[in-house]
Amino acid sequence: MIDLRSDTVTLPCDAMRQAMLVAPVGDDVYGDDPSVNQLEEYAADLAGFEAALFTSSGTQANLLALMSHCQRGDEYLCGQQAHNYKFEGGGAAVLGSIQPQPVNNQADGTINLSELASYIKPDDFHFAQTRLLSLENTIGGKVLPQRYLADAQAFAFEHNLKIHLDGARVFNAAVAQNRPLSAISQHFDSLTICLSKGLGAPVGSLLIGDEALINKARRWRKMLGGGMRQAGMLAAAGQFALENNVERLAEDHDNAAYLAQQLADVPGFNVDSAQVQTNMVYATLENINPVQLQSHLQQHGVMISAAKTLRLVTHLNVSRSDVDTFINAVKKFVSQ
Repeated sequence: MIDLRSDTVTLPCDAMRQAMLVAPVGDDVYGDDPSVNQLEEYAADLAGFEAALFTSSGTQANLLALMSHCQRGDEYLCGQQAHNYKFEGGGAAVLGSIQPQPVNNQADGTINLSELASYIKPDDFHFAQTRLLSLENTIGGKVLPQRYLADAQAFAFEHNLKIHLDGARVFNAAVAQNRPLSAISQHFDSLTICLSKGLGAPVGSLLIGDEALINKARRWRKMLGGGMRQAGMLAAAGQFALENNVERLAEDHDNAAYLAQQLADVPGFNVDSAQVQTNMVYATLENINPVQLQSHLQQHGVMISAAKTLRLVTHLNVSRSDVDTFINAVKKFVSQ
């Protein structure tokens, strides 16, 4: 099947599986797993930070960051569309007793910093204490501008806040701008990286920060049941992903741009090709039943998530010919 639902559906290649097979392992809770230690050191160095922590998921990594930056009763600022606010089960509030304060995202994914300032709570015991600003890059496939990151960092410093990056797809942002990861991460006190999306690992994310933050996060990880033992086989997949699958993200971006251009010419699909910056294409359907479209495409070997506005995601298991197969199937549906 050609799966355009998400880049979370990527499958490990044979070389990655071999790296997992031969990975040296130990007990990571004791700090004895050499493959985990290597991955954490490698990722921290890429980002220009002191330390990193291997986690089971991006949701866990974000939660650990929030709980390490904030105490119970504190508050963090984020966008209304932020994944760690909208799509992670309310973990910050439920498990961390941390209050989220969402603010509208602009069309380009940024948050207006002047508006954001009005949401910072005064030093008054009636209010939660605002401790952290959390941004996401990429967000909805869009890349936050470097100038904005610098302004957000200055904003956080001015208001005595820490600043965290949900960088689930931060390498897409880096590749799209032809910059190293450190050019983005330098503007943050911590960031997360997902290894199991476009990078192609089967499991895992990383939280990156200074040594003190990572030590706190490691304690929280254990408390939340995230202490893994012989995790080196999973870490080896992440290591392979970082060493081999970063630069090739440009292919996914090219395929997404091609998909958008082709789909924009099909009646009933409203696509703004100029808005495609990385590996996501959004198409609003006009007089097309999304459930019927989904069923038709599945019969032709293509999987999508039915919605009035489709999100189509390219990744390492979607080739240019796969995009053509999808477009031809869509045209056949429209012509019926």
